[in-house]
Amino acid sequence: MEKMRLDKIISATGKKSRREVRQMVKEGRILVNGAFAASPDEKFDPEETEILLDGEDLGYRRYTYVLMHKPAGVLTATEDARADTVLSLLPPELQQLFPVGRLDKDTEGLLLLTNDGDLAHRLLSPKNHVEKVYYARVEGELTEDDCRAFAAGMTLGDGQKCMPAGLKRLSASEALVTLHEGKFHQVKRMLAARGKPVVYLKRLAMGPLRLEDSLPKGAYRFLTEKEKESLQTL
Repeated sequence: MEKMRLDKIISATGKKSRREVRQMVKEGRILVNGAFAASPDEKFDPEETEILLDGEDLGYRRYTYVLMHKPAGVLTATEDARADTVLSLLPPELQQLFPVGRLDKDTEGLLLLTNDGDLAHRLLSPKNHVEKVYYARVEGELTEDDCRAFAAGMTLGDGQKCMPAGLKRLSASEALVTLHEGKFHQVKRMLAARGKPVVYLKRLAMGPLRLEDSLPKGAYRFLTEKEKESLQTL
């Protein structure tokens, strides 16, 4: 693997910021292959180098995977001149990540961010039909006819065809929507085509990943080893 700066290797794990790495080097708290690190600028092959922070193995991984509870009001983008993006919710050492897919600015819920381009392609590729589950609240009353229309697949007003999808009513105006594709504004457009415009939308799941209630809006966490393994089978 290509050599990287020591501070970049460590910050990429999310354990320490580059500023913290510089201070730890000064304090003699970082060992590289058994010797005290001389400078945060030194370059090493992270997959062939033993790095200890205060005696603990860094556990470097080439790829980083973060699950975020995206709040409304931020853009799913890496940069924007006029609005906050989801990267603004991450510390500087994780802002090299990119979102996998997108959620509308007013949509909340599960968002995966990573630097693993191959995984992102597999998750987003239409041929893989990765399942995505949303909670939707609408104007009007959902009916069994709406459920059947989703199950049969729909053709929208502009002629775009949508694959069969799941619509499970939770109440007269609430439902779980399950998609196996990711067309632009798809949930909103499908429900609008049934005369039930969406007033609130939240993504709950993507493939094997689930958004737990304990993760607050705007917060994030790293994927567990089990979750990362489950993504590799897609």
